[in-house]
Amino acid sequence: MNIYGYDINKKGLHQGDVKIPEAMGVVAGGVFLAILSIFRIYFNLQDLANEVNKVQFFSSSFAIGFALVLGYIDDFKNLSWRFKILLPTLPGLCLLMTYTGGTTIIIPKILQSTFNINPLIDLGWMYKIFIFLITIFCFNSINILAGINGLEVGQSIIITLAIITHNLIQITNGITLHAHISSLCMMQPFLATSFGLLIFNWYPASIFIGDTYTYFAGTTLAVAGIHGHLSKTMFFFFMPQILNFVYSLPQLFKIVPCPRHRLPQFNKKSGLLIGSNDMNLVNLVLRWHGPWSERNLCKFILSFQVLCCILTLVVSNAKSYNLHNLIKFSRE
Repeated sequence: MNIYGYDINKKGLHQGDVKIPEAMGVVAGGVFLAILSIFRIYFNLQDLANEVNKVQFFSSSFAIGFALVLGYIDDFKNLSWRFKILLPTLPGLCLLMTYTGGTTIIIPKILQSTFNINPLIDLGWMYKIFIFLITIFCFNSINILAGINGLEVGQSIIITLAIITHNLIQITNGITLHAHISSLCMMQPFLATSFGLLIFNWYPASIFIGDTYTYFAGTTLAVAGIHGHLSKTMFFFFMPQILNFVYSLPQLFKIVPCPRHRLPQFNKKSGLLIGSNDMNLVNLVLRWHGPWSERNLCKFILSFQVLCCILTLVVSNAKSYNLHNLIKFSRE
């Protein structure tokens, strides 16, 4: 198939006239699913023979495969936003039905002392609704914060490294070993395939990843977070994506016009990007900073992603340590 596109952010330059292969995220997604199947078949890292893990594996594989196929279709058919919101509910329900983690949250100490309430509160079904919404959000979040070379893959890699770090810390502390090993096994092949993709998608990009990768990446991160029992932590890992989503709401709901590609403007003479009126984090940064090169703009946004992940790791693991001690104390 003769599938290619042009780099709009380089329009008017020689690079803007070069045909670039599109939807190459399908390659990374296919390799990832193959490696995941090998892990399932040949490795007995966490007693994968029991029925619970079998169900979790198949539900996870279905959710990720569904996202990959939907992204590939979207790259050619340009699906409307109502489909992008509704269709993820199917894999979201599958993940929700196989969720085996807790539904308890820790109340901050300042609220405990102020209102004299229990430090642990079980949210029950409300927590599961939260997980369901997280799945739908993650499905679309990487796709919404996009538009410049390397940004989509770069943010996915940073979040993946944060999840891996969190899992390793939890495993070292002996907290819910099974869940974190499961998440870790999923994140390692995803990290490897994403790094391979980034080599060709970094500025100046020689391939486009398309919605195929963004849906696949968002769903994979959601699956790793849910089955790894770190859905609350994932919420803060995705803070740049959440800010971008909230800021983008007027356009996503068509309150103001929303083009398919909400990209900044390119100044051919200076070779710099200029913020447009489109409502996303990329244009917001450009309007705040002024004209900027595509490479440096991407590095800045990814640096913000790194900062959010580091702060989340520090806070979440301090809370996990307190929870571990709280549970230990309650058993004594």
